[in-house]
Amino acid sequence: MLTWMDSLKGRSMMRLTSFTDEEMLNLIDLAAQLKARRAAGVRGNLLHRKNVALIFEKSSTRTRNSTLVAIRDEGGNGEYLTRPDIHFGKKESVKDTARVLGRIYDGILFRGFRQQDCEDLAKHSGVPVWNGLTDDYHPTQIFADLLTVQETFGSLKDVTVAYVGDGRNNVANSLMMGCAKCGVRYVCCTPRELWPDEAILAEAEAVAKRNGVDIRVFDDPVKGVKGANVLYTDVWVSMGEEAKTAERIKMLRPYQINMDLMRATGNIDGRLMFLHCLPAFHDNRTEATKDCGALEVTDEVFESKYSKVFDESENRMHTIKALLVSALCDRASV
Repeated sequence: MLTWMDSLKGRSMMRLTSFTDEEMLNLIDLAAQLKARRAAGVRGNLLHRKNVALIFEKSSTRTRNSTLVAIRDEGGNGEYLTRPDIHFGKKESVKDTARVLGRIYDGILFRGFRQQDCEDLAKHSGVPVWNGLTDDYHPTQIFADLLTVQETFGSLKDVTVAYVGDGRNNVANSLMMGCAKCGVRYVCCTPRELWPDEAILAEAEAVAKRNGVDIRVFDDPVKGVKGANVLYTDVWVSMGEEAKTAERIKMLRPYQINMDLMRATGNIDGRLMFLHCLPAFHDNRTEATKDCGALEVTDEVFESKYSKVFDESENRMHTIKALLVSALCDRASV
């Protein structure tokens, strides 16, 4: 029997602070339940006759496919909409698009650039809206990350996550808050030019203190990862920042996750894992890396026993399914 909190019904998610700490942990547990249910061969109808619009301004492998399969697994329908498909923010305002789609769909997942556009969709559509990624936050990714940590270590307690790379991008912002809300110690290893935004850092520190953990920021990655159980990284150049590629590569080369950095944790023979939200530039077999080789992580780490990146990738589907089911499903029908 699936269980989740009644308070999640009809809820949007703009960022992780959209939920209480208890609600966030409950959603991770619901995702684990749904994953076990699917592994047992069960395809349900929790989203029967529910229609979800997927507004995507940015390309996607994991978010798009995870969401569509999550919806279909439970008997619903997802409609993939890109900018050329609709008038979003061009011939028609975001507000007007929201009011149109809200009359047609039961929910909207948005993956785009401006956080404000996501919030305007939620404000004016009248249906739940979920942030599938903006320039500021990537909350759906963090649910998958934390589910992966919980599965691997059996618990989120007594875990330290060290993020190494661009410390002020959307993944880093959301990972910092997700760890704080779930009682996981968080370390950010990043050049001073890329330290987290002061307001976002202060907000996360207050949450972390409430849950008995701390947040630390280092510009020395070797010092910063000491004692870490999870090394996490992301691409060095976010979508929309391609003009800064050469500058970022030069700045972040010392922050590459390689086996030496894995050993610097002191946990190479203990509880240690590597995570990456993907795609990852870990070898020289892609067009983006053919001239410079591995960037944020070496192939040796990416293909090692420590790497849980494909478990993490799969968990995008289960955690997004938990978000949709908890918001749209009538629990009386479960």
